[in-house]
Amino acid sequence: MRITNVTVQVVNWPVDAWQVGAGRRFGGNDQLGVVTVSTDEGISGHAFLSRPQYHARSLIAYAKPTVMGRDPQDIGAIWRDLWKMSYSLHTSVMGAIDICLWDINGKIAGQPIHRLLGTCKESVPVYSSTAYWETPEEYQEEALRFRDAGWIAHKIHPHTEPRADVEICAAVREAVGDDMILMLDSMWAYQYEDALRVGRAIEDLGFYWYEDPLVAEDVYNYVKLHQKLDIPIMSTENAPGRFYGMAQWITQQATDYLRGDVAVTGGITPTVRLCHLAEGFNMKCEIHHGGNSLNNVANLHVTMAVPNCEFFEFFPCTGDLQYGLAEEIDMTGGVVHAPTEPGLGYEIDWERLRREHIETLE
Repeated sequence: MRITNVTVQVVNWPVDAWQVGAGRRFGGNDQLGVVTVSTDEGISGHAFLSRPQYHARSLIAYAKPTVMGRDPQDIGAIWRDLWKMSYSLHTSVMGAIDICLWDINGKIAGQPIHRLLGTCKESVPVYSSTAYWETPEEYQEEALRFRDAGWIAHKIHPHTEPRADVEICAAVREAVGDDMILMLDSMWAYQYEDALRVGRAIEDLGFYWYEDPLVAEDVYNYVKLHQKLDIPIMSTENAPGRFYGMAQWITQQATDYLRGDVAVTGGITPTVRLCHLAEGFNMKCEIHHGGNSLNNVANLHVTMAVPNCEFFEFFPCTGDLQYGLAEEIDMTGGVVHAPTEPGLGYEIDWERLRREHIETLE
């Protein structure tokens, strides 16, 4: 079997505008790329590529020549060659190609991808992960809605201003009580002193983890923060070097969790490796959302194939990243289950995407 073509269909992705933190805005008149890797035996793999207006042409210019004519089962070798081009390719481009290859291999085997990776579990709890709300009361209302629907965990993306963030966290804890698991993701907003103050406040509130309080490169201050706080710290989502940059975070004891996903880490292949690296140090590796529906399906397969990822992230929990599948991941009651169909196991809504088609690159 050989790869015969790689294409990107660019489609409109209409969604209401939304934001997270003080200024990170999404939605509006956005676009989505549908990546297809075709083979000479009629088996194709698919992936979604967020923001194709920035990344699709580099996929065609650099990634496509690297994979054309190759055996799609040589996933490790192909990913390694793509990583060598990391100064020309965004990790989401590498991830899209890698996901397509795993989709092909699952279809060849007639098995869902997590079976090929080595299934560890059949279900995990989901945590609802907030977008931005103006007031603590709105954060309370959202958390209560998920709690009352049976969800056990909820993560706050606050205003990225220390005093306001503590106020929001305290309000949500007061609203949901002590039984609901709460996490805080401060989105790299603080310097060390404020990170320490906020961390101590949410320790007192019984929060489960403290995510990205400092900028992604600041290993020095993460080490200091880790020494001062008891609450588990989660960093490395956007740490330089991605998988290859993780060693210093572990050996310098700068984080309690590793963090990544198929878009920011560069595919299923390195995300599984990231989880196994963490497992070797008896650490958890929590998988971040993937930025679009099919990336989240790929994340779901990895989650089910490793023992040390406890949750699945639903971000934003307004649902604004869900688009392009005939049926989205079922999160009823705050639980997700392992896919059962071959490959990725989720059907693309081709009819809808044809109506939104802009162009096809190949």
